[in-house]
Amino acid sequence: MKIKKIRSAYIYLLIKKKLMEKKLFVGGLSYETTEETLKETFSQAGTVESANVITDKISGRSKGFGFVEMSSEEEAQKAIEMFNGKELDGKNVTVNKARPLESRPPRRGGFDRDRGFDRNRRDRW
Repeated sequence: MKIKKIRSAYIYLLIKKKLMEKKLFVGGLSYETTEETLKETFSQAGTVESANVITDKISGRSKGFGFVEMSSEEEAQKAIEMFNGKELDGKNVTVNKARPLESRPPRRGGFDRDRGFDRNRRDRW
Protein backbone atom coordinates (compact mmCIF):
# COMPACT_ATOMS: atom_id res chain seq x y z
CA MET A 1 0.00 0.00 0.00
CA LYS A 2 2.77 2.46 0.93
CA ILE A 3 4.71 1.64 -2.26
CA LYS A 4 1.62 2.41 -4.37
CA LYS A 5 1.27 5.83 -2.74
CA ILE A 6 4.93 6.63 -3.28
CA ARG A 7 4.82 5.41 -6.87
CA SER A 8 1.66 7.38 -7.67
CA ALA A 9 3.10 10.52 -6.05
CA TYR A 10 6.30 10.10 -8.07
CA ILE A 11 4.36 9.63 -11.30
CA TYR A 12 2.26 12.69 -10.47
CA LEU A 13 5.41 14.78 -9.95
CA LEU A 14 6.92 13.55 -13.21
CA ILE A 15 3.77 14.42 -15.14
CA LYS A 16 3.54 17.82 -13.45
CA LYS A 17 7.18 18.55 -14.26
CA LYS A 18 6.66 17.54 -17.88
CA LEU A 19 3.63 19.82 -18.16
CA MET A 20 5.48 22.71 -16.53
CA GLU A 21 8.23 22.55 -19.15
CA LYS A 22 5.71 23.60 -21.79
CA LYS A 23 4.12 26.33 -19.68
CA LEU A 24 5.57 29.84 -19.79
CA PHE A 25 5.33 32.74 -17.37
CA VAL A 26 4.86 36.08 -19.12
CA GLY A 27 5.51 39.08 -16.86
CA GLY A 28 5.41 42.82 -17.34
CA LEU A 29 2.26 42.76 -19.46
CA SER A 30 0.35 45.91 -20.27
CA TYR A 31 -3.01 46.16 -18.51
CA GLU A 32 -4.61 46.22 -21.97
CA THR A 33 -3.10 42.89 -23.06
CA THR A 34 -5.76 40.21 -23.53
CA GLU A 35 -5.63 36.44 -23.71
CA GLU A 36 -6.33 36.69 -27.44
CA THR A 37 -3.33 39.00 -27.91
CA LEU A 38 -1.09 36.57 -26.03
CA LYS A 39 -2.36 33.66 -28.12
CA GLU A 40 -1.83 35.49 -31.43
CA THR A 41 1.65 36.69 -30.45
CA PHE A 42 2.96 33.38 -29.13
CA SER A 43 1.50 31.44 -32.07
CA GLN A 44 4.45 32.83 -34.05
CA ALA A 45 6.64 30.41 -32.08
CA GLY A 46 4.34 27.38 -32.47
CA THR A 47 1.01 25.96 -31.39
CA VAL A 48 -0.48 27.63 -28.32
CA GLU A 49 -2.58 25.27 -26.21
CA SER A 50 -3.76 27.95 -23.76
CA ALA A 51 -3.15 31.56 -22.80
CA ASN A 52 -4.28 33.15 -19.52
CA VAL A 53 -3.98 36.70 -18.26
CA ILE A 54 -4.24 36.78 -14.47
CA THR A 55 -6.79 39.30 -13.23
CA ASP A 56 -7.69 40.81 -9.87
CA LYS A 57 -10.71 39.09 -8.30
CA ILE A 58 -12.40 42.30 -7.22
CA SER A 59 -11.66 44.82 -9.97
CA GLY A 60 -11.27 42.36 -12.86
CA ARG A 61 -8.22 44.33 -14.02
CA SER A 62 -5.10 42.54 -15.24
CA LYS A 63 -2.35 42.00 -12.67
CA GLY A 64 0.28 42.45 -15.39
CA PHE A 65 1.27 38.82 -15.86
CA GLY A 66 -0.03 35.65 -17.43
CA PHE A 67 0.75 32.14 -18.60
CA VAL A 68 1.03 30.59 -22.05
CA GLU A 69 1.14 26.85 -22.62
CA MET A 70 2.84 25.69 -25.80
CA SER A 71 2.34 22.27 -27.39
CA SER A 72 5.97 21.13 -26.94
CA GLU A 73 9.14 21.94 -25.00
CA GLU A 74 10.90 22.97 -28.21
CA GLU A 75 8.19 25.50 -29.05
CA ALA A 76 8.29 26.82 -25.48
CA GLN A 77 12.06 27.33 -25.72
CA LYS A 78 11.64 29.04 -29.10
CA ALA A 79 9.01 31.38 -27.60
CA ILE A 80 11.37 32.29 -24.74
CA GLU A 81 14.11 33.14 -27.23
CA MET A 82 11.74 35.11 -29.47
CA PHE A 83 9.83 37.16 -26.90
CA ASN A 84 11.88 37.53 -23.70
CA GLY A 85 12.77 41.22 -23.36
CA LYS A 86 10.72 42.18 -26.42
CA GLU A 87 7.92 44.71 -26.58
CA LEU A 88 4.27 43.64 -26.44
CA ASP A 89 1.50 46.26 -26.35
CA GLY A 90 4.03 48.97 -25.51
CA LYS A 91 5.80 47.20 -22.62
CA ASN A 92 8.88 44.98 -22.49
CA VAL A 93 7.84 41.53 -21.28
CA THR A 94 9.72 38.82 -19.42
CA VAL A 95 9.20 35.26 -20.63
CA ASN A 96 10.44 32.29 -18.58
CA LYS A 97 9.50 28.70 -17.97
CA ALA A 98 6.75 28.65 -15.36
CA ARG A 99 7.53 27.19 -11.96
CA PRO A 100 5.04 25.41 -9.71
CA LEU A 101 3.43 27.50 -7.02
CA GLU A 102 5.44 27.01 -3.84
CA SER A 103 3.60 26.43 -0.60
CA ARG A 104 3.66 29.41 1.71
CA PRO A 105 3.36 29.54 5.49
CA PRO A 106 -0.03 30.61 6.77
CA ARG A 107 -0.61 34.33 6.99
CA ARG A 108 -0.14 35.94 10.36
CA GLY A 109 -1.55 39.08 11.85
CA GLY A 110 -4.90 40.55 11.08
CA PHE A 111 -7.69 41.09 13.57
CA ASP A 112 -8.03 38.90 16.66
CA ARG A 113 -11.28 39.36 18.54
CA ASP A 114 -9.61 39.15 21.94
CA ARG A 115 -6.50 41.25 21.29
CA GLY A 116 -7.28 43.43 18.29
CA PHE A 117 -4.79 43.73 15.43
CA ASP A 118 -1.28 42.23 15.42
CA ARG A 119 -1.62 39.03 17.41
CA ASN A 120 2.16 38.62 17.58
CA ARG A 121 2.64 41.62 19.85
CA ARG A 122 3.13 40.76 23.50
CA ASP A 123 1.03 42.31 26.20
CA ARG A 124 2.37 45.72 27.02
CA TRP A 125 1.76 45.58 30.77
